[in-house]
Amino acid sequence: MEVTEVDNVRVVVRCRPLSRIELEQGYQKIVTVESASNSIVVTNPNNDQEPSRIFTFDAVFGEDSNQFNVYNIAARHIVNNVLKGYNGTILAYGQTGTGKTFTMLGNKNCPGIIPNSFAHIFDHIAKCQQDKTFLVRVSYLEIYNEEIRDLLAKNPVHGLEIKERPDIGVYVKDLSSVTVSGADHMERIMQFGNNYRSTGATKMNVDSSRSHALFTITIECSEKIGDRCHITQGKLQLVDLAGSERQSKSGASGNRLKEAARINLSLSSLGNVISALVDSKTVHIPYRNSKLTRLLQDSLGGNSKTVMFANIGPASYNYDETVSTLRYANRAKNIQNVVRINEDPKDALLRKFQLEIEHLKRMLEKEESSGNEDEVDESSWNKGQKQSRNRYSDRIEELEKTIEIRKNELQKEKGIADEERETLIAELHAKEEELAQAHRDHDSLMNKLKQIEKKLIVGGENMLEKAEKQARLLEQSNAELERGRVNETQLKQALAEKNQERSDLLEQLIKRIDENVAEKEKYNTLAEEAHGKSKKIKKVWNMLNAAKSELADLQMEHQREMEGLLDCVRQLRSELLLQLLIIGK
Repeated sequence: MEVTEVDNVRVVVRCRPLSRIELEQGYQKIVTVESASNSIVVTNPNNDQEPSRIFTFDAVFGEDSNQFNVYNIAARHIVNNVLKGYNGTILAYGQTGTGKTFTMLGNKNCPGIIPNSFAHIFDHIAKCQQDKTFLVRVSYLEIYNEEIRDLLAKNPVHGLEIKERPDIGVYVKDLSSVTVSGADHMERIMQFGNNYRSTGATKMNVDSSRSHALFTITIECSEKIGDRCHITQGKLQLVDLAGSERQSKSGASGNRLKEAARINLSLSSLGNVISALVDSKTVHIPYRNSKLTRLLQDSLGGNSKTVMFANIGPASYNYDETVSTLRYANRAKNIQNVVRINEDPKDALLRKFQLEIEHLKRMLEKEESSGNEDEVDESSWNKGQKQSRNRYSDRIEELEKTIEIRKNELQKEKGIADEERETLIAELHAKEEELAQAHRDHDSLMNKLKQIEKKLIVGGENMLEKAEKQARLLEQSNAELERGRVNETQLKQALAEKNQERSDLLEQLIKRIDENVAEKEKYNTLAEEAHGKSKKIKKVWNMLNAAKSELADLQMEHQREMEGLLDCVRQLRSELLLQLLIIGK
């Protein structure tokens, strides 16, 4: 019976520092990161009287956070689960210029979540026992102007189609998949794809991503349990979303404006999916409204353990966008996914490769032993390869000598007719060619076998190369975090004891207050009563103002979304009219 579990989407917020331009222009910092309580506090720069907004998440990171800690706290458990056979998704969401690409990709000196996951995966493989065999493959695509592009194809075909099958779910037809042998190999593949990714400069970001990018790592693991070969398949989706932007701030025009309209439209669809998933009354989830939400169908409400990074900026001029991002992230916390381990999947390549290897070995063994079809012993396989090659070489050399001797004999035998002699020579040459062809076939099988075996990684092999240092740093950072967690647990325990003492004292105080509450409510004078009522009215008034402010913000956000959608509709209408004009001419 298939075992499933319910897993909420984990939401993590990361706030970048103020940029050089923001500091020069004198923008104030409106975001406070409370790591102890995993809270983000946002102050309205336009209204000092308005109470600060407080949002609580699974984890929060301030401007002083480093990439290794971010990975170990927020992403490590997702990769660990993918290595067990679960599907996992890590995605970065937020306004343009808030550090999404830095969080996901990083740079040479500060690797982000994607390169750190490479080191983590192959460090795990290196530490596994030799009874486990792994096959790791990757694919890389971008969604640019609602068109899917393969970033790993040598001759990219634009406009790839999204398909769905009951056995494997949603997939992209004809998307390239590359088998990788190590962390460095995987990083080279990623860099190759990054070279083709669509980027451009705007006023808010000199290197703005103009497309959504999905880097997918599929990890198949084969383990022999008794007589049965058990295969699991984990799939890790690493998603760097393009940022939402307002034309008035980004200064986008021409193609940049067209890109922004499509980006905002797909992000609006993503927001609608998030809202629908957390609304218990909604029956239909609009996954098909955009290619992005279609590809993230498993990640949001499906079979995937998901972490969502909400990236925000601390500057006062981005107050509206920051609050909007935090609201979306706050909703996403309530999304529930039903996850399961992918055991013995039908589309596993590892099983196909293993069967093909066994088939090739049997063919080679059959050639070597003239019909003996026993399985090849793995321990003597390399030795057998050399012996086989030497044996073929000796046989050909021996045949050549035999042919030469036979030629000399034929020349001496005058009594034989010339035609008969030529026939015998032709037969000998045919025999020689037959054996040479057998030798070539043998080499071809050996090469094919080596190519397939090269794709498989046996547990215990160290494939890290340069990434080994990165893996060690990740381990050290994780160990420090574990020690920090132990200390935190001890401190929490001590704090809990103190809180218990305080709560006991508070209970006694409340009892005393309850005993005297009737007397206090009676008030001695009208002035005291007026003062007491005024305090209550002030408290309710503040609550009413906060609710009004929240409602006004929601209305403004809704208005901005509507304006963005209308801009997109106008842009698409202009394109349609242009196309119709061209067709008409």
